[in-house]
Amino acid sequence: MKKMLFPQIAQVLHGGDYNPDQWLDRPDILEEDVRLMKEAGINTATLGVFAWSAYEPKEGKFHFDWLLSVMDRLYQNGIYTVLATPTGAKPAWLDENYPEALRCDANGMRLRHGNRHNHCLTSPAFRRQAEVIIKRLAEAVKGHPGLILWHISNELGGECFCPLCADQFRNYLRQRFGNDIEKLNKAWWTDFWSHHYTSFEQVEPPYANGERSIIGLNQAWREFTSWNMGQYVKFERQLLRELTPDIPATTNFMQVYPTLDYHELAKDLDMVSWDSYPRYHSDTESMPETAAETAFAHAVIRGTKPGQPFMLMESTPSLVNWHSFNKLRRPGVLRLSSLQAIACGADTVQYFQWRKGRGSFEQFHGAVIDHLGTDDTRTFREVAALGADLKKLAPVLGSVPEAKAAVLYDWSNRWAIEGMAGMAASTKQYVRTVMEQYEALSRLGVETDVVSPEADLSGYDLVVAPMLYQLKPGRAEHLRAYAKNGGVLVFTYLTGYVDENTLCFLGGFPGDGLKELTGLYSEELDTLYPADRNGARFEDGSVFEIRDYCEILKVQDAEVLASYTDDFYAETPVVTRKKAGNGSVWYVGARLEARGMEAVYSRCLDEAGTVRIPMPEGTEAHFRSNGEQRFAFYLNHTEEPVTITPAAEGTDLLTGRRVKDSIVLEKYGVAVVAEDAV
Repeated sequence: MKKMLFPQIAQVLHGGDYNPDQWLDRPDILEEDVRLMKEAGINTATLGVFAWSAYEPKEGKFHFDWLLSVMDRLYQNGIYTVLATPTGAKPAWLDENYPEALRCDANGMRLRHGNRHNHCLTSPAFRRQAEVIIKRLAEAVKGHPGLILWHISNELGGECFCPLCADQFRNYLRQRFGNDIEKLNKAWWTDFWSHHYTSFEQVEPPYANGERSIIGLNQAWREFTSWNMGQYVKFERQLLRELTPDIPATTNFMQVYPTLDYHELAKDLDMVSWDSYPRYHSDTESMPETAAETAFAHAVIRGTKPGQPFMLMESTPSLVNWHSFNKLRRPGVLRLSSLQAIACGADTVQYFQWRKGRGSFEQFHGAVIDHLGTDDTRTFREVAALGADLKKLAPVLGSVPEAKAAVLYDWSNRWAIEGMAGMAASTKQYVRTVMEQYEALSRLGVETDVVSPEADLSGYDLVVAPMLYQLKPGRAEHLRAYAKNGGVLVFTYLTGYVDENTLCFLGGFPGDGLKELTGLYSEELDTLYPADRNGARFEDGSVFEIRDYCEILKVQDAEVLASYTDDFYAETPVVTRKKAGNGSVWYVGARLEARGMEAVYSRCLDEAGTVRIPMPEGTEAHFRSNGEQRFAFYLNHTEEPVTITPAAEGTDLLTGRRVKDSIVLEKYGVAVVAEDAV
């Protein structure tokens, strides 16, 4: 069934950040903006992202007339409003009147006014002022027919080490350990180096100049920081729900942002959105490689709120100003990357920004309207052409990707791996490893989700759990049930070493019962130097290269599929398989090259009976379904025409042409096929 994000519009949302508060002295420009938006096929505008000073230039003095005037003008011209709460950057008067609202850095030093997101989320003073502005804003716009969505703050992130946050951290730990300091001591192994605590008051955040040797403390601080941000999101969401109960809310995520657990933050949002700024045309990777990484990021974000479309909240129509090298997108790449987002499950294409500002940090960030101020630019023409294409994709709205495989990704597991003292700091690369598994499955022609280890896995033929170092309570049982109920489950090296507090399991890795499920245990983990190589030889004689990590496995009752080729553990197992109920469990004990993982996954998919749609190199296929119809997206990320064989006959929504045996995708070409009903 369709789950359209905005049924009142029934079109792909096409718009982006608009800052009329920066142009209030130029009514001619504000009028021209609306004309140009209509010409470009824009149907939504994101307002007020950093407008607190415009709303409340002095404490208690409010100005919303300009906002209502802009919203009215937009709505009268068929353009809806996504309205941000302005709490991402606070006015100078707030820091002057309430200095405790400023964050402290990891040295405990109070920050100064400036930049953005430098507020303490724990501060009662900041929350009081945030509540005032949010309430006044919501009251001003309540009932406006153009308002379709709340945008909570902007690109949330960072951490605070102030005394208020330190106290909040201690309260968090009291709740977590039942106010029993000895439980904390046991969980964190604090007798090491005489770190034993006698009260929660002795526990401090891991300051930059303090003691960071307690791994459990470091892990708990990261989890607390994410939890504290989640509490703040709940605070804003609850205010908005009380004042405008019929208006949904989101906040814009940032790919695999390192310090926030988006799986948790998404629970309080009606839909998820994110800001996508891939580094196309770099000198270190090809267009197809950049596109593959972007597809993975789309999958990560949609996986935080499974079963519904997501929003592409920000992207650039031309270039950014904060990459190391700010290269222009070449002609056709805006269309290609935008339609890739739709292919991966987005129901929106939005930009930062509509019009370039004249000054300050983002004056040279890409925009639909340049400083030239006209529609006679390459970027504007490409945006307008894309707007016309997006109108043709209305049938796709509400459908979701049809994934048969899933790769597990977990922020807490990431923090545990990054925080452990061992292996090699430069080659742990948990995020890249997860991404490489996603890319391997994509190359094999399988639509793949990226989801939490706690997600419902029952609909997947194949589930891959890369480097699942940390096993929280219930996680092993959840995976065991998936396999025994008929799923094909793949583990890799570094599985099941520690619990939720980063304490090592006893009795062999993987722990928590996974040793029995896999039919083996890891006796040692060998870290290879960058120049070191080993190999995995399979039964058919094929050999694939191994880098970085090798587990020395002791097989109990698993089938050995491949063995090491070199070193003192040559001829010992590296890839195994064991039957588990109606399913099977595979174990890959080393970091295999991409071709090796593809060989493993190919066998797994054959065992699962999964239908694959292989694509030529440099191309991509995605499938969305609403339960009644399937939509196939074919994308060419190369600079040469490519002929592909579609999965089924149908009609290309972009051209209206019938599709049968083949499709020619031109350079950066895209086809969106509404497949015929079977």
